Amino acid sequence: MNKELMEALDILEKEKEISKETLFEAIENSLLTACKNHFGKADNVKVEIDRDTCDFLVYAEKEVVPTADDVEDSVLQISLDDAQKISSKASVGDVIHVEIKSKEFGRIATQNAKNVILQKIREEERSVIYNQYFEKERDVVTGIVQRYVGKNISINLGKADALLTEAEQVKGEVFRPTERIKVYVHEVKNTPKGPRISVSRTHPELVKRLFEAEVTEIKDGTVEIKSIAREAGSRTKIAVWSNNPDVDAVGACVGMNGARVNAIVEELRGEKIDVVNWDENPGNLIQNALSPAKIVAVFADPEEKTAKVVVPDYQLSLAIGKEGQNARLAARLTGYKIDIKSETQAKDAPGFRYEDYLDDEDYEEYEGYEGEEGNFTEQ
Repeated sequence: MNKELMEALDILEKEKEISKETLFEAIENSLLTACKNHFGKADNVKVEIDRDTCDFLVYAEKEVVPTADDVEDSVLQISLDDAQKISSKASVGDVIHVEIKSKEFGRIATQNAKNVILQKIREEERSVIYNQYFEKERDVVTGIVQRYVGKNISINLGKADALLTEAEQVKGEVFRPTERIKVYVHEVKNTPKGPRISVSRTHPELVKRLFEAEVTEIKDGTVEIKSIAREAGSRTKIAVWSNNPDVDAVGACVGMNGARVNAIVEELRGEKIDVVNWDENPGNLIQNALSPAKIVAVFADPEEKTAKVVVPDYQLSLAIGKEGQNARLAARLTGYKIDIKSETQAKDAPGFRYEDYLDDEDYEEYEGYEGEEGNFTEQ
């Protein structure tokens, strides 16, 4: 019996990742519960289990009284005659250990003890799963699509299921059952029914984590992702910086023939990704963020977090982007409110003249000019 118990504990520890010590405590508590159900109380009952052999002993601590007539509570007291049958050295006033045979427990007490063990195993299993996935919070995991629950999607992550809600789905993405997809673990909550895992396909951090997994230079810290702006399913802009002057940050992220960025684009079902260089100079950063549009001039106000940008007339629609997307993402990426005007609009707009930012000599030949304090950049 003890050998079978040990084997069962080994299997539980391996499959459920529940420690043996926790299981031993559950068994001890179950035996105490059985004693309480059998005797009505178990305040003086002790359980000892040998962790190596699984041999266990259940005993009650009873006070020795002179005669059977002096026994007021048989659970707590024992007569001297009965005590000396257990230990010949017993004397009145001593506390002796009286073994309790668990086989004597009734069916109800045994069933309750079994329920205590099963309940503890379920609690520990939920706890193990919660801790396992809580460590993966704010990270990307691979899951298997199970089924649609209304407009939400149930995704199996291995030992637990996650819910991809409609709000966290990319518009237009359709998944088939058994399909493997990558999701961002947004939140893990511990509930009485087990961990509740919320995942996302729209979160900007999903793109960041995918780059960290794909680009070795980001993983080892050579290249940093400084900022990211995303409109899920359509376009993402990501600003990167290299801590090593010999390493091209954008080139490292794009990869040979675009292999690295294309792998991420494929995972995101064709979402366009612009990788640009981060620059401490806000003018240069805004210029990079508005790519692929060509910029004539940028004037950035770091205190107000605003920027005025001049582009060639034929580049205005490209700089703004379809439905304003390019400008909107550039604003999110840089943290600046960006006002974009064409050269014609800028020349006619009050308060937005080249003369305000350039010397007369430079105004005539402004190509290649860089303004004071690095706030103004001319191309």
